Amino acid sequence: MSMTDFPHAMLREIYEQPDAIRRTLDLYLEGPSLKEDAFAQITGWLNERGEVLIAASGSSRHAGLAAEILLEDLCGLAVDVEYASEYATRRAANPRRPSVVVISQSGETSDTLAALRRARASGELTLAIANVYGSTMLREAAAAMPLGAGPELAIPATKSFTCQLTALYLLALYEAQRLNTLAAREIEARIAELTALPASIAQQLDGWQAQTARLARKYAGATTFLYLGRGVHYAIAREGALKLKEASYIEAEGYPSGELKHGPNALVSEQVPLVVLASVDHHLEDSVARYEKTLQLLDDLRRQHARVIAVANAGDAEAASLASDCIFVEPASEHLLPIPEVIPLQMFSYFMALERGVDVDRPRNLKKAVIEA
Repeated sequence: MSMTDFPHAMLREIYEQPDAIRRTLDLYLEGPSLKEDAFAQITGWLNERGEVLIAASGSSRHAGLAAEILLEDLCGLAVDVEYASEYATRRAANPRRPSVVVISQSGETSDTLAALRRARASGELTLAIANVYGSTMLREAAAAMPLGAGPELAIPATKSFTCQLTALYLLALYEAQRLNTLAAREIEARIAELTALPASIAQQLDGWQAQTARLARKYAGATTFLYLGRGVHYAIAREGALKLKEASYIEAEGYPSGELKHGPNALVSEQVPLVVLASVDHHLEDSVARYEKTLQLLDDLRRQHARVIAVANAGDAEAASLASDCIFVEPASEHLLPIPEVIPLQMFSYFMALERGVDVDRPRNLKKAVIEA
């Protein structure tokens, strides 16, 4: 599809994601290696105990939730994720004094900027990740990682979110290299997979668009959605639910998959379908264990006659047989899967908004950069 053919900025920006991710990679990679001069400016951002606090809001906080898993699994760091609005209003200093990472599309988000300034005033090491060059957060933090997403006009974040995930993955690889928690060969293999990801996404976009448009027509009458994911995919369940809320005004909530039966299952009905993230990295034991639990959950939901959209690996006949509908994504390693699997959820939100007659680029009561809280 030509970039001039899009009826809305949100859909155009969804399609821009392969190029946006490539631009972000170009900032931090040189061939098969991490670019030394790009990471030189963030040397020393991490405290000596490896303790990190991520403060962010909205979609950026969901990127932080994914980063918590990345930094813990790949680097052995201890990571907490806070709502920036909560962290900024807690007056007591954190006695552990973790390094504070703030994440923002605009670099001007008021709550997140307040969190950064609170951290600096407390003497904590700080790192800002933001999309807008010259933004306040990138200037005021001790270390900065700008993104290459380019201007994002639609209020619902799409390409800025996947670029945040990309930068956070690169940050994890940098720390894994510095701390020797991953072998050099493993880091090279992960960089090679990452650089191949934009082309893989580009090949899947048209198929996702056609399928999610059909699913939006099928599920247009739903009043509420529950989004479920395990491990790093929980962050994407939260993001998928947020996209649906802000784009189409449909109530949606994201939960860890194992929490469904601890209350939310009471909501499931014809009018309350589920979106279940069921992708898997068959080379990772923990991922396979989570996947098997997800298959059991899908089977339970099928017996319950629930309406379920699953997001699963391409060719996964078992997951598809247990769901009402299945969106396929090409296989990837566990810690990279969030990037491609969130994109069909973005598209589903877009088409649900169209089904409901919503101005998808400018949803009511929302602004692109929240400069007042």
